Amino acid sequence: MLGTLEGQGYLPAKVIDELRQGYEFLRYTEHAIQAIADRQTQMLPDSPQDQARIAFMLGFADWPAFHEQLMYWRGRVAWHFGQVIADPDEEEGSESEVVVGGEWLPLWEDSQDEEAACRQLEEGGFVDAPKALKALAVLRTSPQLRAMQRLGRERLDAFIPRLLAQAVEHADPDLVLERVLPLVEAVARRSAYLVLLTENPGALRRLLTLCAASPWIAEQITRFPLLLDELLNEGRLFKPPLAPELAAELRERLTRIPEDDLEQQMEALRHFKLAHRLRVAASEIAGSLPLMKVSDYLTWLAEAILEQVLALAWRQTAAKHGVPSRTDGSLCDPGFIIVGYGKVGGLELGHGSDLDLVFIHDGDPQAETDGPKPIDGAQFFTRLGQRIIHLLTAQTNSGQLYEVDMRLRPSGASGLLVSSLGAFARYQENEAWTWEHQALVRARVLVGSQDVGQAFEKVRAQVLGRKRDLPTLRQEVSEMRAKMRDNLGSKATAAGTAPNAFEATAPFDLKQDAGGIVDIEFMVQYAALAWSEEHPSLARYTDNIRILEGLQEVGLMPPEDATLLREAYKAYRSAAHRQALQKEAGVITGDQFVDERRQVLRIWRELGLS
Repeated sequence: MLGTLEGQGYLPAKVIDELRQGYEFLRYTEHAIQAIADRQTQMLPDSPQDQARIAFMLGFADWPAFHEQLMYWRGRVAWHFGQVIADPDEEEGSESEVVVGGEWLPLWEDSQDEEAACRQLEEGGFVDAPKALKALAVLRTSPQLRAMQRLGRERLDAFIPRLLAQAVEHADPDLVLERVLPLVEAVARRSAYLVLLTENPGALRRLLTLCAASPWIAEQITRFPLLLDELLNEGRLFKPPLAPELAAELRERLTRIPEDDLEQQMEALRHFKLAHRLRVAASEIAGSLPLMKVSDYLTWLAEAILEQVLALAWRQTAAKHGVPSRTDGSLCDPGFIIVGYGKVGGLELGHGSDLDLVFIHDGDPQAETDGPKPIDGAQFFTRLGQRIIHLLTAQTNSGQLYEVDMRLRPSGASGLLVSSLGAFARYQENEAWTWEHQALVRARVLVGSQDVGQAFEKVRAQVLGRKRDLPTLRQEVSEMRAKMRDNLGSKATAAGTAPNAFEATAPFDLKQDAGGIVDIEFMVQYAALAWSEEHPSLARYTDNIRILEGLQEVGLMPPEDATLLREAYKAYRSAAHRQALQKEAGVITGDQFVDERRQVLRIWRELGLS
């Protein structure tokens, strides 16, 4: 019947899909109830034992998790029923139901004097009651709310008292209200979101907790309200999937979309990223994911997305021009890799990190493709690279996937967008500067052809493992570090400050200032370039933590120094993550990490760097 309604155009496909999901959930629930009761019934059991059995049968961790999902589907079905069947006259004459948090309804409706309203807010824990009252008044009289239909306004009137009742349970209700009211205003005209939060108090509780903890999260949910769906299932919200599950989930999502519907494919990719990035941030705030795992998940997320972006770009480019070939005449399949540098290469992505990428192929640049509009291989791979960048950076209703930085490719901004494997190898052997070899320490294949990836790894190992003049290397690394600090460090420790000193009273740029993140990264890169010839294992990994462990294992760094650098590096990055979630720059007060910075600079000097 639902298929008929969709086929005849009586209901939109999205509504049909949601009704079908709701129906299936309710039917499965009915079957579970009847299996437990061993009779025809639709009544939920009262006993905790039977409730736990039903939750388990339906794949939920416990009864509250199941019941929350049940309430969600009841709310969604009721919403669609009201839209399709409800009598308009009945709607107009209905009275608002008695709601949870009803003691806050007079305040919201402005039916009590200001003094009484402020007193109620203060008794609830608000510090600046007049400000909170004014914020509610601004919302109540905003153009968006004035334009609401009666049903939507009733939903809002049912929601706000619940919001206030939960806000006063927080240590800082002023902050909660300040961060959540913009979201309420953003979704007011789409009152189904208000129903979702009203019908799911657990989701509302998680919303307030996350918004109180992070203005970045509050901003993300306000900008992309579809993220509210992620708050329904607590187990899923605070337990992001592992890398294989991430990749499989995204592949499955995209298979539901017609291959020629590029707009929906791009939206699906962005929705996927937004949802999983929220899960990671929520898990970090809840303390269920340590720093290293946060970066792992964000990196896995980027890799899953890049895998599908490459597949989409390849399919679109090959459909128009055909497939390129190699010098031996075999077809590329795709004969292309995306190499990650910097944070993505080093498994250290943060919540707002961009992607440092390099594109490499092993096709014949002169050979033409085999399609209806043939072009030479060089043109094909250039257009493929351009397509990838477009898919990643294009702004849609759901934002962009990632900012992309291609400046680390051979010859930088003046070089070709996509390099052949041979050209990349020749450049690294004969033309690359020392700082480019430093960057290569953190380079790894993210997605693409396995054979091209293996060939890239051989080139990387050969370049990192070449014999180097250590005094020259130390000088070049030190000079590059000084230049970066002068240009990018905080003013208090930039030009004119000794490179191995700092003022404990001055602000500390976690990344660029003396004794910070980049000093540790440069020491690791120096060590990898200096000693990979004798110890090839140092070139195996691209992340700083495992390279430091490798230096300790081969006896090139005392265990206490390697441990100190690892712990300082993790502490700095953890602080940077916290700053990002607070929408703050990575600059903190100078009285933090004083001992760590001194020790980092001591090791810097002992390595002979200046």
